[in-house]
Amino acid sequence: MYHKIINGETIAEMQKMPAESVDLIFADPPYWMRTAGVLKRVEGTDYNGCDEQWDQFDTLGDYENFTRSWLSECRRLLKPDGAIWVIGGMQCIYTIGAIMQQLGFWIINDVIWHKKNPTPNFMGTRLNNSHETLIWAAKSRKSKYTFNYKTAKELNTDTVSESEYSRGVRKQMGSVWKISVCQGSERIKDENGDKLHSTQKPEELLYRVLAISSNREDVVLDPFGGTMTTAVMAKKLGRSSVMIEIDQKYCSFGQARLNATEYEDSPVANAVFDQKPPKASMADMISAGYFTAGEQFCLKDGHAVATLLEDGKLLYNGEEMDMHSCAAKARAVKAKRLNGFDVWYVKRNDGLTPISAIRAAYRSRQQQNV
Repeated sequence: MYHKIINGETIAEMQKMPAESVDLIFADPPYWMRTAGVLKRVEGTDYNGCDEQWDQFDTLGDYENFTRSWLSECRRLLKPDGAIWVIGGMQCIYTIGAIMQQLGFWIINDVIWHKKNPTPNFMGTRLNNSHETLIWAAKSRKSKYTFNYKTAKELNTDTVSESEYSRGVRKQMGSVWKISVCQGSERIKDENGDKLHSTQKPEELLYRVLAISSNREDVVLDPFGGTMTTAVMAKKLGRSSVMIEIDQKYCSFGQARLNATEYEDSPVANAVFDQKPPKASMADMISAGYFTAGEQFCLKDGHAVATLLEDGKLLYNGEEMDMHSCAAKARAVKAKRLNGFDVWYVKRNDGLTPISAIRAAYRSRQQQNV
């Protein structure tokens, strides 16, 4: 794995990179905030929002041209099965999303980052802006993009309570993520003790993005590196990274932050939850002695309704069929097939044992023998 920070203008630097060389892109581009005047906090002090030069554009056309240029380079750099995440506020995300579709990106999801601790609307003239939007898109409609579905379930604490999670409850990750704005010791400070970057993103946000949509040793590109949060989380999760940042000061502080980061050898980093278990066909399990041809397959009530054949099929009312079709018939449901491993039991030690437990034992032995 490697980590490279490039100090330069993003479009020019991306043009130097070879086509189809990155697996995933996370982009936190200029939002073009279009704020004017001095904002005051409730107690009267000035609020320093995002007024840096890199966020300034003269017209909507200028911003659209800039957005189209960097997104075009991103699409060129992505591998055929690559994907991109772009984050933005209400000022820019609709413009960005439209241009992405024009360029041929295939939108997978939009995600709402619900900020647990948003900045107040000091003037009280509109709703508190408590979220930002992320667009997750594949390079094309045909892309076989990475999605670590079970890892996402493991990271989902938005719709699962703490007590449920501790009991092993896992639910699908949704498209609303409740994550605090970057604060405290995580916020990078400059040599004067002031915040280095006005829009530094929280590590938890990038950790989640990279964990669910990339794999170890993938190459992650961030064309607007900032304080290098993307690189830091890539290193932590065992991905390689290429960061492009025009501000030398951001690069220097980001490099120091990256140097202090260690790789975590964890189930999340390795997407262990999404690893496919060893193949376990009924024929193989019969051959290994985990099942016996001629034994009876029962429903949960213990009633034997089918006989296991040597090839792994079941004999039911004089007809041979696979155990999934047989499960549907035995349960008398409208569906043509049910997952037989959720339906069938066999008699073991004067009791009933689900065949799924026997399959788990077989797979465990197979893994030990690898």
